[in-house]
Parts: sequence; C-alpha cells; structure tokens
Amino acid sequence: MMTVLGIVLFFVGILLSVAWHELGHLVAAKKFGIKVPEFFVGFGRTIWSVRRGETEYGIKLVPLGGYIRMIGMIPPAKGEGVLGRTKRTGPFQSLIDDVRSQSAAEVRPEDADRQFWTRAPWKRVVVMFAGPFMNLVLAVAIFTFSLMVIGLPTGTSTTVSAVSKCVVPATATTSECPPDAPLTPAAAAGFQAGDRIVAFQGRTYAPDEWSQLQRDIRTASGEVSVVVERDGRQIELRPTLITTELPDLDDPEKIVEGSFLGLSPVTFYEPQSFGAVVDEIGGVLARTGEAIVGLPQRVPGLFGAVFLGEERDREGPVGVVGASRLGGEILDMDLPVKAEISIFLRLLALVNISLFLFNLLPIPPLDGGQIFPALWEAARRRIAKLRGKPDPGPVDVAKLMPVSYVVALIFVAWSGLLFVADIINPVTLVQQ
Repeated sequence: MMTVLGIVLFFVGILLSVAWHELGHLVAAKKFGIKVPEFFVGFGRTIWSVRRGETEYGIKLVPLGGYIRMIGMIPPAKGEGVLGRTKRTGPFQSLIDDVRSQSAAEVRPEDADRQFWTRAPWKRVVVMFAGPFMNLVLAVAIFTFSLMVIGLPTGTSTTVSAVSKCVVPATATTSECPPDAPLTPAAAAGFQAGDRIVAFQGRTYAPDEWSQLQRDIRTASGEVSVVVERDGRQIELRPTLITTELPDLDDPEKIVEGSFLGLSPVTFYEPQSFGAVVDEIGGVLARTGEAIVGLPQRVPGLFGAVFLGEERDREGPVGVVGASRLGGEILDMDLPVKAEISIFLRLLALVNISLFLFNLLPIPPLDGGQIFPALWEAARRRIAKLRGKPDPGPVDVAKLMPVSYVVALIFVAWSGLLFVADIINPVTLVQQ
C-alpha cells in the first residue's frame, strides 16, 4: 500500500512541477500582452478542460509533460507582412513554410500585435526563461524546507522508533511481509515503538550510544536479555536473536551475516542554515549539469539494460515512471517518517533541478531553443545600431524547425527507451 501511495504521490508531484513550469510561461506571457489560447498538462486527447477568459485550461490523456500555446511563435519571412508566406525554395523550405503558415493561420487580424515574435527580445527571453525558473524556485523551496525545517540526521538514539514485523532479506526492495516470513525477534519478544533500551546483556547504554548497541547486537547470539524503559518503568525482554544477511555497518553496499533483532532507532535531526541550502543547491546544480551533458554516453548502457539483460546503472537516468517507482520505494522503506519525507522531497527537488537545466539547453523545441535566438537577435540589433546599419529584423526561428523535428524524434526515442527500462529493469534504491 505504501509503495502504491508513494508512486501516486510522486507522479502527482511531477505533474504539479510541470504545471508550475507552464504557469511561469503563462504569467510572463500575459504580463507582456501575448495571447495564450491554451494551458494544458499532458498531451493527446483532452479529458477535462475549462475556459477562463481567452485561455482554455485542462488535462490531457497522456500525462508526460505539458505546454502553453502562444500565438505567433514564428515570425513572417523577411520582407513579408504579418501573415505573409515566402515563395523561396530549398531542401527544407516546404517544411519551414508549412510551420510558418500554421503559425500565421491562428492569428486573427485583431491579435496581430499580440504575437510572441513581436515582443522585444528581452521580453521573449523572460517569457521562455520563466518556466525553467519556476522549477528552480520550487527546488529551492523544497530544499529549504527539507534542510531548514526537517534538518539533517546528526545521530541516532537508543529509543525505538519502529519495530520490524518480519524478517526479509537485506536485498529486498519492500518492507511488506511475505506470507511465510517469520516474525522478527523484536516483534516476537514484544518490543514497542517508544521503548528506550537501557541495557543489553547486562551492559548499560547512554541515550546516544545506538551505534555501539547495534554492534553488540550483531556479535551476540541466542537468547539475550534486553532491559527497556517503557512508561516510566523498566521491563526485561528476552528475544532470541537470529542470523541473517545484513548491510555491513562500515560499508552499507556490502552484505554480511550477523545477528538480527529488528529495531529501528529514533534519529536526531538538526535544522541547517540557509548557507547549507545554498551549498546543497550549488552542488546539485553542478552534478545535474554534468549528468545532462553526459546523457549521450548513457545510451549504450540503457540499450543493454533493455535488450541485452545487462545490469541497470543505478547512477543513470530515469524517466517519469522510474522516478515515481523510486518515490514508492522511499515510502515503503523501513525508515523514520522524517527520513522518508526528507528523501522523498529531495528526490522531487532533483527532478525540478533537472527540468530547470534541461529546458535551458539552446536547442529547439526546448525553452532554450527560443531563448538563444532572442539573445542573438538582440545582439544583432545592437551591433547594427553601433555600425549605423538598419535593423536586421527578427531571427527567423522557422529555419530551426528541421532541427526541432529531429530533436523531438530523438527525445521520443529516448523517452520510450527510458519508459521500457523503467518497467522491465528499473533503478532501485536498494542494491539487487
């Protein structure tokens, strides 16, 4: 149940992040008088919509993105009117003319001065940057809450936060008990959340000595004596330890055999300063940027994970499905509530950082594919003015449409490969 809840919550979080991104475009566009006929989350067939003023808001069938539609994204050909059409020829001219014609067809005569391309370059940059910027704002807000309100773990206590119900392998990706799973020694002996372990096998422990207690449990065997403080009185419990596979205390990636009781400690969390938030975001931005630049190098490994049965790279990219599965896995982990919430939120913040950086790539149809031409147009106009030359006019982004289509096809193929990989060979937080 927690896995399903986590998947649903994280998926909703991603859709809200997409809607938040598009809201940035919408607000900026309307601020500068650009007409926006549509605001949708998802693609394909419309399943719900409502019109408010001149804009239709809604949800579409395939929830894998979102968009707003602004009129006049493509300028007319040089020398033509607002609704003009060029008659030039070239290898891609038909495609360019069709795109330009479609853009012009949605512009009514009364809306001729509300087109995107007619706005000053800096206004177009603001409109296109506003979407990714909203993702950055959301990521900063999430990191701020996670670090300054929840805080970072600084230690563990000998007070019990949770009692594991059953014994599962260390490599299990779920804490749900299989039908034939035995009770943990702690559950069988009657331990309860809130118990403070005072003594183990006659040795007493300070409230902050969980690490030492954990090591002593690992090396003990058979029936042991544990004294706990519960409701102001001390009680002796006598669990019988079992030997099972456990993560090594010094190297969690390594699996070893040891004695197992089945308790989770209360974790101390310490709120961090805003400086820690800045450092964290700076580090995440740098690592995510490196990961995006290295995406082409991940293709062979992803292909092998899908078609050749190779092991999935745990540090590699994941899609919407994979990220949602990770969200479900987080909520299903046998961790303190604060830890689960913190990890869940930080993963969602990472998604927003990725959306921020990825959409700024200067290639169409991404937001950066409109930002870069606007900056180039501003530079050309400035240079022409300094040289006493006439205004060169808007950059003809229609000529980038062939590139846009190729990039879109690559994105579709990449997304499809990620989707299949996330279904048949998913990335997990626990080493398989």
